[in-house]
Amino acid sequence: MTDFKALIEADTGQPARTIQILDVNSFEEWLKGQPETIREIVKAYRFTANPDSYLLLPPVGGKSDDKSVAGDFSVVAGVSDRNKLDAWSLAKLGGSLPEGNYRLQDISAKGTLFGWLISQHEFDRYKELPDRQGPSVLLVNDAIGQRDEAVRQAEATAMVRDMVNTPAADMGPDKLEDIVDKLAAQHGGELKVTRGDTLEEHFPMIHGVGKAAMRAHAPRLLELKWGKADHPKIAIVGKGVTFDSGGLSMKSPAGMMLMKKDMGGAAHAIALARMVMEAKLPVRLHLLVPAVENSIDGNALRPGDILRSRKGLTVEITNTDAEGRLVLGDALTLAGEEEPEMIIDFATLTGAARVALGPDLPAMFCDDRNMAEGVLQAGEGECDPLWQMPLWSGYDAMLNSEIADCVNSAAGGFAGCITAALFLKKFAPESVPWAHFDTFAWRPAPKPGRPKGGEALGLRASWCYLQGRYGS
Repeated sequence: MTDFKALIEADTGQPARTIQILDVNSFEEWLKGQPETIREIVKAYRFTANPDSYLLLPPVGGKSDDKSVAGDFSVVAGVSDRNKLDAWSLAKLGGSLPEGNYRLQDISAKGTLFGWLISQHEFDRYKELPDRQGPSVLLVNDAIGQRDEAVRQAEATAMVRDMVNTPAADMGPDKLEDIVDKLAAQHGGELKVTRGDTLEEHFPMIHGVGKAAMRAHAPRLLELKWGKADHPKIAIVGKGVTFDSGGLSMKSPAGMMLMKKDMGGAAHAIALARMVMEAKLPVRLHLLVPAVENSIDGNALRPGDILRSRKGLTVEITNTDAEGRLVLGDALTLAGEEEPEMIIDFATLTGAARVALGPDLPAMFCDDRNMAEGVLQAGEGECDPLWQMPLWSGYDAMLNSEIADCVNSAAGGFAGCITAALFLKKFAPESVPWAHFDTFAWRPAPKPGRPKGGEALGLRASWCYLQGRYGS
């Protein structure tokens, strides 16, 4: 894991390269004040301070001030608005600048530390990265108080990315159990694992989805409890489908290529639980991860089968590729039995959400207006945006079954992410505020600080909401 804390230090006047932050509105005025040598370099490289652009400039006449690295270069960088720096404003720099110390010139680094940190993390479990640079360290003054929080967010984000990027052979239900077990031991939590006959009896939908997997990847429900019993109870639930073949409703080869990421909901939930425990948030945490592999075998779940859920509702299986909502249904039921103050779940649940909102915007469904507004505002503040979708009861009838209480997948494909959320709503307790994140957990194309691959989407928004609600 990247040593994020070492990438930000207090500025005590140690030598460092300077970074001048500009935007297109301030560029011309800045350029007028530069010597002819610098103006010629800027012109040659066609630098105009566009966002995510930067230029290395030599010292004029080989001179530098006492706080600079003698004879070394300085940096001029473009952002969208130098008066409104955000979490991603320095991401291009953090991930691209040569090794060394840097400080911003005449501007505060407040709000930018997360992007500087996370841009220096790389997934290298399976491939040596020979071009890796040494660390770029940012020296800060008034932003030093934000370092611990930025490090916490960067570590959690890196955890999600690494878990999602890991192939299913190395990230099965057993490995999810190992990760949660280590977190429980590290923070003094209690881990309970339900599997085998007990799982089949008490969590029949979790067992039904995962029963065709090989023995090492047998289905299980992971429960971590942490915190004082008299603190407010919160439940965090994550879909842990470590690989999704589609079951007998099998996906195409192309459709399976990214299905190692179908445990992205679990990765988000585990990372959020980690943040709660590391920050010692005064809550009684209940983390639930139904961990399964949706495989194909002679005993695989079949279209037309009927499962009786933990809640007692019967579910007709119309599509074995709509498995995530089944395992979440049993987990949400158990979460509600503990009578928490609120429930948050994460799931890579539907392609329909991606068709509607694309890869960058998780669809959020919430049955409590105050909670929804709080989470959305937190997302805006952290540059971790969400988009609220409706839990419209008018589509409930699309889940009707002639021979069971409901089907698991509505026919026709209309409003797919909404009907999936309405299915989950049948298992969420009516009196408890509940938010469901249908997140992609993947980035198909890179952006500064955000490489192609596994991604945390909605994690920092939900964390900042919890922090604002329960933090001191």
